[in-house]
Amino acid sequence: MSVVPIAAMILAAGRGERMRPLTDKTPKPLLAVHGKPLVLWCLEALACGGFQRVTINTAWLGEQIAQELGGVLALQPSSNIHSALSNSEQCACHLHISYSHEGRDFGSALETAGGIARALPLLCPASHVQRTSDAVPASDVFWVLAADVFAPDFVFNQTAVDRFAASDKLAHLWLVPNPENKPQGDFGMAPDPEAGTGAQLALNLKDDDPQPRYTYSTIGLYRKALFAPPWCDIPVGNPAGVKAALAPLLRAAMDGQQVSAELYTGRWADVGTPQRLQELNAHQHASVQSA
Repeated sequence: MSVVPIAAMILAAGRGERMRPLTDKTPKPLLAVHGKPLVLWCLEALACGGFQRVTINTAWLGEQIAQELGGVLALQPSSNIHSALSNSEQCACHLHISYSHEGRDFGSALETAGGIARALPLLCPASHVQRTSDAVPASDVFWVLAADVFAPDFVFNQTAVDRFAASDKLAHLWLVPNPENKPQGDFGMAPDPEAGTGAQLALNLKDDDPQPRYTYSTIGLYRKALFAPPWCDIPVGNPAGVKAALAPLLRAAMDGQQVSAELYTGRWADVGTPQRLQELNAHQHASVQSA
């Protein structure tokens, strides 16, 4: 029996205030890292894992993102996504991209939870056209990642999806060691007493808790149920354009032991300021010069 790959949502609606003046005329997801737009690194990584159905939310200068990527994006065999594929699989790949235009529809971004709620009909459609008659129906599980995070070593794979789908958790987060610009971190981790060996729970730690904290990488697997009562009261599709943050939902679910986590130790950078962008590109230039 074949499995229809789940959808992914790329968060790309932010204004990028800290990146000004670079983002005054260019949306942050289209700023180049190592010679290509940040959002393209995300799309290539998803395609490499076999996930070719993507929804991108937009607001600030969102029309530029849609114009740049279109509805069907062809990734050619020369693209670095094929380095992880066998010779027989090295063929052109097409990503099918839909858009949730928050800026066009509501005048501004809806924040992360509001944006996901708005995009749910695209991420988890009630009926999904199957490629084969014996394909497993579309899931209520989907990837979420941010367009302004550079994580070239992260691998999106079906194994992670299957493991999460088989659990009772509402979200699975990849955490990273705290970067210099965020030493306080976000969440803790602890062994899950009800799961298998090595499974970890994400912890909503109190301010005075001495346990180690880690930073949320912005990469995660989510279940549609997290964006429904009792966790979230925004109707599916968010027709009113309610703005809502994601962190309160996650913290409430963590208190109910409904969020799992693991540590990602590959290359990772929150490209949040012009200085960080310059440092990333300078590092690539130095590597080429020394090669």
